[in-house]
Amino acid sequence: MKRPFSIFQSIYIKIPLLFIFILMIAFQFIAVFFVDQLETQTANNYKETVNTQVDLLMNNVRPILSDTTLSNDDRYSRMNQVLDSFQQSNAVYQVINPQSYVIATNETNVANAVGRRMNSNEINQVFLNQRSYVAELYNPISGIQQYTVIQPVISLDNNQLLGVIHAVADMTQIYEQTGDIMVVFIQSAVFSVLLTFIVSIVLSQGLTRPIENIRQQAIRISEGNYDYPATVYGQDELGELAMTINDVAVKVKEAQELTESERQRLDGVLRHMTDGVLATDRRGNIILVNNRALSLLNVPHQKAIGISILSLLDITNQVTLETLLTSDQEVLMNRSDGKIQTILKAEFSLIRRDTGFVTGLVCVLTDVTEQEKTEQERRDFVSNVSHELRTPLTSIKSYSEALSDGAWEDPVIAPQFIEVIQSETNRMIRMIGNLLDLSKLDGGQIKPEMELLDYKRVMNHIIDRFEFMLKSGKTSKGFVINREFTTSDIYIEMDQDRMTQVIDNLINNAIKYSPAGGEIFISIQESHNKVTTIVRDQGLGIPQKDLPHLFERFYRVDKARSRDQGGTGLGLAISKEVIELHGGKIWVESREGYGSSFIFELPYEIFEIIDEGWDD
Repeated sequence: MKRPFSIFQSIYIKIPLLFIFILMIAFQFIAVFFVDQLETQTANNYKETVNTQVDLLMNNVRPILSDTTLSNDDRYSRMNQVLDSFQQSNAVYQVINPQSYVIATNETNVANAVGRRMNSNEINQVFLNQRSYVAELYNPISGIQQYTVIQPVISLDNNQLLGVIHAVADMTQIYEQTGDIMVVFIQSAVFSVLLTFIVSIVLSQGLTRPIENIRQQAIRISEGNYDYPATVYGQDELGELAMTINDVAVKVKEAQELTESERQRLDGVLRHMTDGVLATDRRGNIILVNNRALSLLNVPHQKAIGISILSLLDITNQVTLETLLTSDQEVLMNRSDGKIQTILKAEFSLIRRDTGFVTGLVCVLTDVTEQEKTEQERRDFVSNVSHELRTPLTSIKSYSEALSDGAWEDPVIAPQFIEVIQSETNRMIRMIGNLLDLSKLDGGQIKPEMELLDYKRVMNHIIDRFEFMLKSGKTSKGFVINREFTTSDIYIEMDQDRMTQVIDNLINNAIKYSPAGGEIFISIQESHNKVTTIVRDQGLGIPQKDLPHLFERFYRVDKARSRDQGGTGLGLAISKEVIELHGGKIWVESREGYGSSFIFELPYEIFEIIDEGWDD
């Protein structure tokens, strides 16, 4: 983001201001030392000139004042002649006699200048002490700065005080000259500053242009534009910096492309993973979730991001965030979505930096519903097989022990015991055979030998066999089998042996669980793409709670009755596998007290078949 800044923060202005600052410091030193020294030196020179003129005047006046032979007029005349030579001086020179009267002066524009009495304390002090007086004072009356020199005139013969020379010099012009010099100095300084500013701006372009170019390149890099490298203006440090920035741009571009490629690859992996993936920050709030996790949890993406993973997974009662942040954990969750019950396994792993600092969590969600179901079925299967085998083995063991204990000698009991042992043995053989068939069906080891057969002839053949058995057998209970077949010819591709096994099992069950003298209805119905077979009895029916489990292995509605009749509990499971192997489906419809209907459908296509007879 481009930040606003003041013009005085720009390097374009900072460099000229730096030069100006240095120049101002130099001018300050010059003004402090040079101008002050110039003013002091000029004032001292001027004072020295006044002092010299005072000494010169004193040497010229002393002989005149010491000559007692001269009349006052001659004395005054000769002193005025001496003072005439000081007419061009800026200082006022006065010769004062011991009575404090001015007897000679170079003032020509002041009336009655000669003869005035001077009552100055400084003059009286000189008369008294006979010592020179020198001072620079401000005259408030005239408003000027004055340099005053009062020099006593002493006779060389007898050290008699002849008078004093009073000199007053105007220092204003001296200071005005210094002020004029200062004005010229300031004007020169201002001109120099302006010239320096202009020149420094021009010269700084050689520095600021590469810097600005590098800055623009840095901005382009921050915006993800790497196609315009910075211009290298020279082989100096800025040139090396520009080349370094260009190298950085290339490496950042390559790193970004690699990162983007890795991100897309990671997104692709996460998007197509069969497991759900969630990632959190250190506080346990969701920062990443893939589509599979959203599907498993049945939540939209907007609601998942930012909330606690414990709340999202509803496992606050099973585990705490502190526990998850200390070690890897695995949690099983039972979730219910209406009638669908799912089991999810959540595996938590820590995200650590190289320093070991934990920055968050990764949770992998796996739908283990089928696995858990399969595992439960396996446990149930092992339990059922153990139970089913234990019963006949217990019977065989008991009867064998009884025979061993002497029952074999009893001509009545021994045959009965042997018959029970044979029955239980046959039952175990049938059970093991059925288990082997189921195992082969599950493993895909059984390949159906498909033939195009007349389905109604196959059904009639099976039913005729059962009717013959019912009429000739000892267990005939007066059952009647009614056939309700379609009038159309039905030809189906099927494995005759396997389908015969299914139909035998269904008719056997109908006979077993129907009351004596009951009717069994077997119907065949057709549609344009399927054939429906129904085996209906008039038995006691099946409770509704048992219907979903009827085709499970070893499941019995009436366990005692089924076992007494030699059932293995695997017939319907095998029937379901065989029907599905033929691309069909099987189900049951039943009401308690009204009998049951076992229905299965097989795929069917209409063929024009030439009847060549049925080969028994």
